Amino acid sequence: MNYYNEIKNELINNEINRKVKNYSINKSDLNAYYNVGKMLSEAGKRYGKNIIKEYSNRLSVDLNKNYSVRSLYNMRLYFEKICCNKKLQPVAAILMWSHYCELLRIDDVDEILYYINICKQQNLSKRELEQKIKSNEFGRLPETTKIRLRENQQVQVDDYIKEPIMIKNLNNYQIISEKILQKLILEDIPSFLKELGEGFSFVENEYKIKLGDKYNYIDLLLYNIKFKCYVVIELKITELKKQHIGQIQTYMNYIDKNIKTFEEENTIGIIIVKKNDKYIMEYCSDERIVAKEYFIK
Repeated sequence: MNYYNEIKNELINNEINRKVKNYSINKSDLNAYYNVGKMLSEAGKRYGKNIIKEYSNRLSVDLNKNYSVRSLYNMRLYFEKICCNKKLQPVAAILMWSHYCELLRIDDVDEILYYINICKQQNLSKRELEQKIKSNEFGRLPETTKIRLRENQQVQVDDYIKEPIMIKNLNNYQIISEKILQKLILEDIPSFLKELGEGFSFVENEYKIKLGDKYNYIDLLLYNIKFKCYVVIELKITELKKQHIGQIQTYMNYIDKNIKTFEEENTIGIIIVKKNDKYIMEYCSDERIVAKEYFIK
């Protein structure tokens, strides 16, 4: 088999298809790059890894278009890493080629699958995907969540809450108090909600409730549309303490008793702290409560 001529013809046909069928450019690209990647993989086994460099030089001259070593290497990697993996085969053609060029830098198959699904669910652009990868979004997921995703188990409302939660300091505050921490969150509430996961919406900050003859204020009250439950958030600039558990539990019980309807699920609580004390959470009997560290960037 003359791998070079076959690769050259595949790329020429793809360019023709791109011009004639503009609406299906991405499908044409992925089909062509799959075929090219397959042939490059076979050619590499027969002639050695340097064959990509040779083909790059020849193709750039013969087709009068720059087919860099990197672009051909990505095509081979797309075939070997994405298309030949049983976990990724079912979703191998749902993204743009530019998305896959970002994903090919990742070695962990479960991480690649996570980002592919997130791209599909949230209709992410290449730049948005790049930002998620750069922020190590998958790496900040709880290990229990990764296991559920790996085994296709049903996820829970708190499964996608990152740790640490990244909070942007857009105005470069030097001293961070609880009020300032709340202000930072409110200044970019969409980014904060994305750090928590899917389906979260903002209800109110400093949400006033009356306990006996005294008023108390919930730092942030959210609602999760997907899981149909209220979410109480308390902000602490200290290490997690056991009294924080009692405080947020009281607020959650108040919402359950006075706000939520019969059709809605029980309220959950998120304590966002400077440092998470795992031992305190280990002895917290209320599974509706989670504690997460934050990081100011």
